[in-house]
Amino acid sequence: DQSGGSTPKALRDYGVTEDQYDSEDEMFKLVHDMRTRIVSSPSFSSDKIVGAILFEQTMDREVEGKHTADYLADKGVVPFLKIDKGLDEQKDGVQLMKPMPELDDLLNRANKHKIFGTKMRSNILELNKDGIDLVVKQQFDVAKQIIAAGLVPIIEPEVNINAENKEEIEAYLTDSILEELNKLNDDQLVMLKVTIP
Repeated sequence: DQSGGSTPKALRDYGVTEDQYDSEDEMFKLVHDMRTRIVSSPSFSSDKIVGAILFEQTMDREVEGKHTADYLADKGVVPFLKIDKGLDEQKDGVQLMKPMPELDDLLNRANKHKIFGTKMRSNILELNKDGIDLVVKQQFDVAKQIIAAGLVPIIEPEVNINAENKEEIEAYLTDSILEELNKLNDDQLVMLKVTIP
């Protein structure tokens, strides 16, 4: 799961420097080639790996003649799709997700590619109850849209590892999440990804 911003570093860590490609298209092809080598390895199997989170372009690319998510599903690895478009500027001690005006189209495409669920991240930096409530509301509002499209959302209201009052933030966040979880119907399934306490 790399975006345009993190891909150059991922390639550098893999031994591919920025002078080895001339465009963003070439960069994404190289990182996909790297991913292909990883996921096509016999060691990359459902015995060791439960799921993989894909970047949107990765979902649209192929591994050994199959769309990436199809390839993973055939190996028994559950494919998820990163749907957020990054974070807004900090306000009220949090960073909400940027707007996703094309989310319905993206979810339709995800359904065509055997994507099981989605991943989206917000960032909580301070103990600001109004801000935390906004993060949780946004996460659950988007989650309901994802559920309506037939996918399972991973809700990720990340508490920044360096946040002051982390324990108090987590306690309030827990209450806020539980309140929203209790509003869901029994058939509205979600997963939670939370920061280590």
